[in-house]
Amino acid sequence: MSTKTLPERGDTHDQGTAGSERSADRRHSGLRSTARGRQARAAWVLAAPFLALFLAFMLLPVVWSLLMGLTDTKSADLRTPLSVSFVGFDNYVRLFEDPQFFTALRNTAVFVLVALPLTLAAGLAAAVALDRGIRRFRAVFRVGFYLPVITSIVAVAVVWKTLLEPRAGLANLVLGWFGIDGPAWLADTRFALPVMIVMAVWRNLGTVMIIMLAGLQSVPQSLMEAAELDGAGPWQRFWRVTFPLLRPALLLTAVTTGIGYLQFFDEPFVMTDGGPLDSTLSATLYAYKQFGNGNYEMASAAGYVIFVLIVALTVLQFRVLRDKD
Repeated sequence: MSTKTLPERGDTHDQGTAGSERSADRRHSGLRSTARGRQARAAWVLAAPFLALFLAFMLLPVVWSLLMGLTDTKSADLRTPLSVSFVGFDNYVRLFEDPQFFTALRNTAVFVLVALPLTLAAGLAAAVALDRGIRRFRAVFRVGFYLPVITSIVAVAVVWKTLLEPRAGLANLVLGWFGIDGPAWLADTRFALPVMIVMAVWRNLGTVMIIMLAGLQSVPQSLMEAAELDGAGPWQRFWRVTFPLLRPALLLTAVTTGIGYLQFFDEPFVMTDGGPLDSTLSATLYAYKQFGNGNYEMASAAGYVIFVLIVALTVLQFRVLRDKD
């Protein structure tokens, strides 16, 4: 005769307690899942207006322009966009066979390669002066350096164009006081692009100055004092201690300023319309003119060439200026 072993009362109580805890955990887990689901739905509802605007005005135009660069779309095809023909990369081949586009790329390259280092150097010099050299009216100098940044570029370009007028401009008037016959700055192929480089440096050094000044003020004073005790001079302290710690600020300003300079458009558009003799024609102004002439496919192709150049410059700057650690 077999004997069945009955569970002890304590064991039964423990099993019941464990079952109750598991049941409670499942209920809490279900409640948490329900709460997370409600939060997710609420988040999607709140984000829906932004997503709709992003899809309509950002993503869809980007995709459409990419497809447009692979077709033979003209302004006359806007009424019947589905009747265009797919041409592949023929537009890009035509683009690089156009000598005017090469002129635009050369002007853009000169503008970036000259203006970018000058802007970084001038902004860093202004930041060092405000951090260590200028003691009185420091806030006034900060505002003065940064004021051109927040001023409309169109207004700045119009003022500079007025100042550089060959007959009544202030620049030639001042040169005349010293017996110098000033040139027609914006009508001379030798001076038009350098003038825009100078204007771009003057206008954008305020942004670099603010970011560099923040970087300078974050350098630990103890490091500077230790370097001074070791016999390092002012230049050695700056180059060996301060400058390496400014790499993040330098990278940020180099990337943002370089992207802006590769897209420089307002200055030649307002001041010279790309002249004289295409000496100030930029890549973005070339794309704009192609669009204005109804060559939508060429404008789209030029835009994506500019995009590739921006990506390449940004990657190069990250490789050169990023923290080696």
